[in-house]
Parts: sequence; structure tokens; C-alpha cells
Amino acid sequence: MARIGAYTLRQQLARRRRYPLVLMLEPLFRCNLECAGCGKIDYPTDILNQRLSVDQCLAAVDECGAPVVSIAGGEPLLHKEIDAIVAGIVARRKFVYLCTNALLMHKKLALFQPSPYFVWSVHLDGDREMHDRSVCQDGVYERAVAAIRAAKEAGFRVNINCTLFNDAVPERVAEFFDHVAALGVDGITVSPGYAYERAPDQAHFLTRTRTKQLFRDVFRRGRGARAWSFSQSGLFLDFLAGNQEYRCTPWGNPTRNVFGWQRPCYLLGEGYAASFRELMDETDWDAYGTGNYEKCADCMVHSGYEATAVQDAVRHPLKALVVSLRGVRTDGAMAPEIPLEHQRPAQYVFSRHVEQKLVEIRVTEARAKESTPT
Repeated sequence: MARIGAYTLRQQLARRRRYPLVLMLEPLFRCNLECAGCGKIDYPTDILNQRLSVDQCLAAVDECGAPVVSIAGGEPLLHKEIDAIVAGIVARRKFVYLCTNALLMHKKLALFQPSPYFVWSVHLDGDREMHDRSVCQDGVYERAVAAIRAAKEAGFRVNINCTLFNDAVPERVAEFFDHVAALGVDGITVSPGYAYERAPDQAHFLTRTRTKQLFRDVFRRGRGARAWSFSQSGLFLDFLAGNQEYRCTPWGNPTRNVFGWQRPCYLLGEGYAASFRELMDETDWDAYGTGNYEKCADCMVHSGYEATAVQDAVRHPLKALVVSLRGVRTDGAMAPEIPLEHQRPAQYVFSRHVEQKLVEIRVTEARAKESTPT
């Protein structure tokens, strides 16, 4: 937290309006689960077979310069060189969160070394019943918990990455947080689910109003969230509970994947830049975010708002200190909501990007065949 705070302060003193906080690195989209709420795995086979190389991943880390790298997917442990990717990032003294569903975690544990810069971020969306329903497969929860115990015994830092949907019961969520805390995890990352336009299940995503009430109800059972250790800023948790009026800062969590640098954020793929600088300089940032774009209307996800909260904490340290000491407020009036009457209608451009990428793949394969000696 001190390192990230110092980094953010330097950016503020340099009067940089936009800068990255966390690089969302997706070296592949393929996964060994098919979760109903996921919008990352419905690509054609040729795209699911694509991988970013170690050099491409490390070049993205260097180009972006963010102090934290979250390696997501797909399932990153399916990448045959994921250990080299992690080692290269750790060698750069960047904090690495390796996001995983943990199905391969126990098997791959020996490929990695414990480090204060390396964290296993295990996806758990609640207790056994909640999580197995979320990932559409029985037995995943127990395997994940076993992998967590093995990682802790081996000296690794472990984080829980929990996404909540509109069927979450506050009492059960609080009990789940108590359980994972008892496992000895080092932190919890929590976020409301985002309504991926391509996700098979569109019925269980949260609206902003329901998000705020859900998190108030959960945090109330955890003494304003102080009963649990979160790997997120107190002001972001306060935002989830409806106490802060924040605007999205999508450039705070830029995404690099097999398509390129994704516009505008980790959650929306509406165009791709060839370089990080092109992403930052040529994206129409004002066209996105709650109040600006229909697809963003209900979003309160950490990848859009955590950077906003961190910036606010640096600018207003006393406000951040008060929330840290008193905990998240769980009653009283909520902050004003962002009006939606001027938002532009949603555009559906996903298929165009997929078609373009498929053409690129076919051209590359054809050239490789032409250059192969007969």
C-alpha cells in the first residue's frame, strides 16, 4: 500500500491526469471452466488457441509502468510459460496477482517461489454452494480451498477474489468472509459482477442501487468491513456501500491481451490499440463510464473505480483515515447517483473485432506455411 501510495503521489505531483495503477494482463482467453457469468471464453477456437509470449507480456509490463500486474484470463495456469512470465515481472519489482480458479494450482505450485511481490489470487464467489453454482461445476470450491491451504503451508501469499451477484445473501457472504479469514488468507478482493454482454447468464447481475444495499448489508455484519482484511482501499469499499460519488477512471486498469491494448477497459472490448501510448492518447475516454454510455450504467467494478478511490485517498488522506478508523458507513443517506439521461446508446461491435483477429491469424498461418521449406 505504501509503494502504491507513493507511486500515485508522484503522478499527482507531476500533474498527470491519466496514469495506470494496475495492468490487467490476459496472456490467453482459454479456460478449464465455463462459468455462466463470464464473457471471456466465447471466442472461436482459433482465438482461444492464441497466447501472448513471455516477451510480449514483459514488454507490456515495461511499456505500461504500473506498479501492480493482475494476470487474468481465461485461466493463466494453462499457459505453458506462466512461471517465466511471473518470474520476469517479480524481477522488475512489480506486485503480481496471479488470478486462478485453482483447479491446476496444486499441480503448478512448485513452479513458483514465495515472494512479497507475488500473490495467488484465487477465485471464490462465496461458500461451497454459491461458488460451485457460479462456476457451473460441482467440487470446484473444495479443490480451491485445498489449494489455498497448500499454498499457505508453502509460504505463499494468497488472496481471495470474490464476485457477488444479485442472488447473494448478506448473511452467507459474511459467513464466507469469516471462513476464508480463518483459512489465513492475506486479503479479500470483492466486487459486484459486471454484465458482460456475451455472458450466457444475464439474469443475475447487480444494478448500482442493489449493489450499494448488498454491500451495506454485508459490511454491517462485519463491523463496517473491519472484521476482514481486504486488499482494496477503504474508500473503494465505502464507494461500494454508496457513500462516495465517484466517476470511473478506466485508464487506471489498462488491459493487454491477444488482441492488443483493449479499449476502453478490462470489461469492455470496443477497440484495440497497438501500443499503450496509443491507448492513452487516442481513446475517447469521455465516451465511457456511468452516465456517458449505456453499457456502463450499472458498473461499480474495482477495475473501473479502485483507481478513482486510490487517487481520492492520496488527495484527501484525512477522509481515507476516517474511513479506515471508523469503518464503512452502513446506514444513512447514500451519495447522489450519476444521472443517466444523457448516456449514449450501447454499440455492439464485438463481432467485428473477432473477425479482424481471425483474418490476422489466417494471414500469419499462410505466411508461415509459405516460409516453411518443402
